[in-house]
Amino acid sequence: MQDKKFSIAQRAKSITHAWRGIWLFMKTTHNAWLHVVSLIVAIAMGFYFEISRAEWMALILAGGFVLAAEAFNTAIEIDMNLTSPDFHPFARDAKDVAAGAVLITSLAALVIGIFIFWPYISLSVF
Repeated sequence: MQDKKFSIAQRAKSITHAWRGIWLFMKTTHNAWLHVVSLIVAIAMGFYFEISRAEWMALILAGGFVLAAEAFNTAIEIDMNLTSPDFHPFARDAKDVAAGAVLITSLAALVIGIFIFWPYISLSVF
C-alpha cells in the first residue's frame, strides 16, 4: 500500500461522502425514520424528566447504536441487491442477519429506555 500524505482537502471530501451517505440512508430507509422519531421522543423525555449525565450518555449511545445498526443493515441490503440481484439463499441470509442485528440493538435500546425512564414515570404517575 502506498503511503499518502495527510490532506485536509481529502478529509473534507471524506466528510462530504459521509454526509451523502447519511442523507441517502435517511432518504431510502423508512425504518430509520421510526428510530429517529423514537430517539426524538426519548430525548424530549430526557429533557422533561431532567435525567442525569450518565442517563444521557446511555440514551445517546443506545440511539446511536440503533441508527448505526440500521445504516449497516441498509448498506448490506444495497450490496446484496447489487451483487445478487436474483434470489440467492446466502443473500437472503445476509440480509436477515443484518436485520436481526438491528432488532437486537433496538431491543437493547428499549431496555435501556425502560431502565432510565421507568423510575421517573412511576414517580409521576403513582
